[in-house]
Amino acid sequence: MPLSTRLSIADTLTLGNAICGFMAVYFTTTGVLIPHLTGTEDGGMARHSAAMAVILMLLASIFDLFDGLVARKLRASAMGAELDNLSDLISFGLAPAYFVVTWGMVAQDAHQRVSVVAAVVVLLAVVLRLARFSCVTLRDGIFQGMPSPFGALTVVAIVLLELPFLPTLLAIIGVAWLMVSRVEYPKPRGRLAVAMLSWIVLSMGMLAAWALDAPGGQLLLQTGCALQVVMGAMIPLFATARRVNTFRDNRRESRAESRAAQLP
Repeated sequence: MPLSTRLSIADTLTLGNAICGFMAVYFTTTGVLIPHLTGTEDGGMARHSAAMAVILMLLASIFDLFDGLVARKLRASAMGAELDNLSDLISFGLAPAYFVVTWGMVAQDAHQRVSVVAAVVVLLAVVLRLARFSCVTLRDGIFQGMPSPFGALTVVAIVLLELPFLPTLLAIIGVAWLMVSRVEYPKPRGRLAVAMLSWIVLSMGMLAAWALDAPGGQLLLQTGCALQVVMGAMIPLFATARRVNTFRDNRRESRAESRAAQLP
């Protein structure tokens, strides 16, 4: 094959990301949406399929985390960046947006048409974020806007919290806004990458406990989802506070330099 079309090891991880996103849509459709539409809904089956769909999105985020690490350690193909964006669009754009649409159809107090609008907002936010990431150069070590894997998992966590419809809708739109905002997020490297991986694995365990109806499984799920939402809300606050402090420090330094320059 031509060199430009050969897949690297990092590319195979990226394709695993895309497969997980597609399978998340599959489980959401076959285990949650179709049983609801055909009147064969079983609470246990729907819970198992919903958990499996979210676990697959979590697995996709692991693939997304490791493909970048592998690409930096080994090599990246000429298609690496394009494959990564396309896979992220499936796993962190289409899959969570479809999850929101399904929630709008099966939840008792939801409104289907409004939930479709929220899903479109999430999808467009991911599309715009990925497009901006491809054409904007930032300083090393940061993302501009909430990373799409983190945003997708936060959207899903909001839905699984089973809050009233209006707060859920507003929270989903808020996450979509954060993904296209200028708020800076650190890239998952070193200890942060280990912490993120640990949190993903722990979240999978909580989802499995909920799916298997283990004692305390519902409480574990609600706690995990609440922590995910809190992290999604707190990181922008810390980032904004850090930028304000940096601005103040720079302003003080510039004032001190100007005063020093005025002295004889």
